[in-house]
Amino acid sequence: MSAVRDWALLRVMTLPFSRRTLLGTALAGLATAAGAGAPAISLRPQLRPADLEKAAARSRPKAPDAQALIDQAKLGGDVGYAVIDVKTGALLETHNADTGFPPASVAKAVTALYALSTLGAGYRFRTRLIATGPIENGVINGDLVLAGGGDPMLDTDALADMAANLKAAGIRAVTGEFRVFDGALPFVRVIDESQPDHVGYNPSLSGLNLNFNRVHFQWARGANGYTVTMDARSAKYRPEVHVARMRIANRAAPVYTYKDAGDHDEWTVAAQALGKGGARWLPVRYPANYAGEVFATFARSHGIKLERVRPQRGTPHGTALVTHNSVTLNKILRGMLKYSNNLTAELVGMTATAARRGKVTSLATSGHEMSAWARSELGMTNAALVDHSGLGDTSRLTAKALARAMAKVSPEGALAPLLKPFMMRGADGQINKSHPIEVLAKTGTLYFVSSLSGYSTDPDNRQLAFAIFTGNEAKRRALGDSAQERPPGTAAWNKRSKRLQQQLIERWHAVYGS
Repeated sequence: MSAVRDWALLRVMTLPFSRRTLLGTALAGLATAAGAGAPAISLRPQLRPADLEKAAARSRPKAPDAQALIDQAKLGGDVGYAVIDVKTGALLETHNADTGFPPASVAKAVTALYALSTLGAGYRFRTRLIATGPIENGVINGDLVLAGGGDPMLDTDALADMAANLKAAGIRAVTGEFRVFDGALPFVRVIDESQPDHVGYNPSLSGLNLNFNRVHFQWARGANGYTVTMDARSAKYRPEVHVARMRIANRAAPVYTYKDAGDHDEWTVAAQALGKGGARWLPVRYPANYAGEVFATFARSHGIKLERVRPQRGTPHGTALVTHNSVTLNKILRGMLKYSNNLTAELVGMTATAARRGKVTSLATSGHEMSAWARSELGMTNAALVDHSGLGDTSRLTAKALARAMAKVSPEGALAPLLKPFMMRGADGQINKSHPIEVLAKTGTLYFVSSLSGYSTDPDNRQLAFAIFTGNEAKRRALGDSAQERPPGTAAWNKRSKRLQQQLIERWHAVYGS
């Protein structure tokens, strides 16, 4: 019998009598007493509260043993978890709870708390167009600088609006140069060096970013071969770019190769892997130039001719002609946690560090700063994070520390509304929308690493805070530097891990629920 059925049966067994039942019983007792006289003593021993508890325990279906569930999952490696009653703060159950695990994207929950604590839910990122010289008759006598403020949500549509607003401000020409400033945050070529070159979830980072620093690569086979486009696609626009270039190579493997060409990205793709047509997003390694090129395209459409994009080395000074404000931080964080976007996590985290320390020198130092904050403010003993997204597998968190942090912040209500539902499944493996336990959590996945942390609530409104980490380090090491996007065995392993996570949650509510 599953833990869910056990829990449901226990709930039926412990339901209180209805008012009608109680009244009926009372009236029947009065009638008996009136007709025959009540006995001087009870004819049947009365159960005391302790006896009732023992009787309920004897009749309660036994929940599955935690170790048995772990053994059945056949994950190899290690499993660590901790679960806490949110109302009482009691630590209910643990397993390897003081062992450090790679948290994967569960680290983003800590990043969200770090950013909210430092910047505030209403914080907005700014991207500005700055004129460094005086303006006469619509002509900027100086440079025009597109200055980034670390906005993770800046997209092609926003740049199109900024170009239109520049025109509406009366600007028609620039005598100086067109520059881009990305120095609000440090440039990071890749989040994790161990990832394949072509994966979009491992982009570059800087103070000026566009479309999550990804370029849209599309191909189609025609009568004379393939046509290829590289563009900064949005819902409204498709401006082609030259900062990222693609060449089709006559080979079967590797599918992609990458070369840094000094001021642009050079890609090749294997012809035998293309088929009839398709599309995918590729990472951009020159994000500031990418944003500058796209903006210049829109500026030209309004008659404002801008020369080749050049970098702005120092902080630009002058008049802000146009300012684009992002949506508020709480909305950004909700999207970050829902879609587990790595770029957003890193930019938000580094911005928080810059606000705390006045500047941030690298992603690693920012990760260390957040770790120190988590230890101090959340009590997360031994927190050691190398980034804000969890993509770096040398980060470590313990299940007990993370579960306690989740329980600590629960009364404030800052994190739970940002988490997405973790969909529980039925015995057939399909999503069960009527499952009695509701879970709000953050998932995390690396190759042979799976984590889950958040809150689970049963129909009696008992809320548990938990953290579950699973990882098979031997299998990860065996992957070596193969740079495969989906190594064999990872999907099946991850599926078993997620099944174990649900079984543990069901067990906890069966054992510790009402």
